Amino acid sequence: MAKTPASELFSTLKTYFNQLSDGERTPAEVANALNGWAKESAESVKAKIAEEVEATVSKMGFIKREEYDLLLTRVSQLEKDLPRKKSVKKVAAQGEKKRTIKKASK
Repeated sequence: MAKTPASELFSTLKTYFNQLSDGERTPAEVANALNGWAKESAESVKAKIAEEVEATVSKMGFIKREEYDLLLTRVSQLEKDLPRKKSVKKVAAQGEKKRTIKKASK
């Protein structure tokens, strides 16, 4: 059976306290050991949170910002690689002007 985080913390503290009171470790050694243990625990929690967030976001159908930026870059590159012809916007705009002129002259 796995220990709960609270029981793990108390067990670790009890071990360090016993080593301190028995003279096996100095207060500085205990403090350094506790700092190291705290950093390891924090990294473990961060990793678990990151995994959960990634799994949840993926289930929701979202993508990472990096993936989106890569997609935008790829689309831009593909658009640049298209053969250059008279732009569709210019043709459409000229057609609009002709229609407007014809309506006004009637």
